[in-house]
Amino acid sequence: MTATSFHTPSIIELSYDAIAHNLSFIKRFVKKNVRISSVVKGNAYGHGIEIYVPAAEHCGIDHFSVFSIDEAERVLSVKQPETAVMIMGWIPPEGLIWVLENDMEFWVFEPERLKEALKLADKLGVKARIHIELETGMNRTGFGPYELNEIWPLLRTYKDAYVLEGLCTHLAGAESIANHVRIQRQIKRFRLMTGLFKDRGYQAKSLHAASSAATIVYPAFQFDMVRVGILQYGYWPSKETFIHYVSRRKKKIDPLDRIISWKSSVMAVKHVRQGEFVSYGTTYLATEDKTIAIVPTGYSHGYSRALSNSGRILIHGQRVAVIGMINMNMLIADVSSLRDVVVGDEVVLIGKQEHQTISVASFSELSNQLNYELLTRLPAGILRRLTP
Repeated sequence: MTATSFHTPSIIELSYDAIAHNLSFIKRFVKKNVRISSVVKGNAYGHGIEIYVPAAEHCGIDHFSVFSIDEAERVLSVKQPETAVMIMGWIPPEGLIWVLENDMEFWVFEPERLKEALKLADKLGVKARIHIELETGMNRTGFGPYELNEIWPLLRTYKDAYVLEGLCTHLAGAESIANHVRIQRQIKRFRLMTGLFKDRGYQAKSLHAASSAATIVYPAFQFDMVRVGILQYGYWPSKETFIHYVSRRKKKIDPLDRIISWKSSVMAVKHVRQGEFVSYGTTYLATEDKTIAIVPTGYSHGYSRALSNSGRILIHGQRVAVIGMINMNMLIADVSSLRDVVVGDEVVLIGKQEHQTISVASFSELSNQLNYELLTRLPAGILRRLTP
């Protein structure tokens, strides 16, 4: 047996039942014939690409979106042959051959990238499966209205070297009502710009603009495909998005299930006398005799240092305080109120234990992180496994 045969200091569990439940909800919500692209960038929002993708496929998902070529390679290593992968962002010039040879769909958002992709596809005798991103007001990436004139000659010259998989855009903040006018303006521009392609005889296989928030808040903008990220993992893009949903329902309940649980175990138990400091520095003084439990999870594992003296974890089904400074590889919990805590006892950092829950929302509020940020910062090196 080698050292790599052992578990990591903490483990992330994904509930297959929760995955199936959430994807079923999304399928019911989107309109008929609207394709769902599961967004698995950021290591499937921290859940683990290699674990999540096969589980989602088993639930009927056949299209996945990633940001970069390295993420696409990871999806390719576990997906079924008929499943499509779409790269929405980074592809280095030297990676274009791999993308084309592996039949990847990919976004183009500047003339030089489109030109190089089409030239290379023509040379290799393959089809570049392109999605042309249109800049409608996000002001990040995409072809603006006045750049379209650079597209038409390329599409004519290399007409046999590509498949126009999609025309797409990204909406700037559909999760907030404050952006309503901006979103409406973006969709108007999107429709005008896609109309220019149609007028010139370029018919895309799909139009797509909606992320999780827009899928819920602007169902009219679902078009032919939606790119669903955070929603499939059991979280709402914002409180406003959730309120928008439940305000239109008789049952005011959250229809989503959280997928992720993050667990560790007690590494050591010791006693601290009144008047002693705990952990680095002098941030925590024991005002009475304490029993503490040391847990082998710290900021290098994604447990934010901002949770020093404020975090909460579950042991024996009870919520206990994290005390002292979070270390690189360890945290310390006050278990004085619990009986018979021993080495090996389960610790829940996120998830349920008996009747108590530590949610990602409460976790992120204490550390001043967004759900997105907290989840995607969970290190890829933490062991992940699928549970029923």
